[in-house]
Amino acid sequence: MSGPLQPLSSLAVGDRATIAEIAVPSEDKGRLLEMGLLKGTPIELVRFAPLGDPIEIKVRGYHLTLRRHEADLIQVATRP
Repeated sequence: MSGPLQPLSSLAVGDRATIAEIAVPSEDKGRLLEMGLLKGTPIELVRFAPLGDPIEIKVRGYHLTLRRHEADLIQVATRP
């Protein structure tokens, strides 16, 4: 069972979650899908840059950085 939905950017370092919804504009959505960010994909928040942007996550065994405004539009369900 998964927890409530929240923006990816609201996770704490080390938190693990599953992508539940990607609400980015269609012109940006294809790029995120190509990088492996699909609904149901488990992710882990690795760290924030010193000023909080970008955000580094671990997805499918590799590290990926996203801009905070993109991470704000990705809803995740935390894992118990």
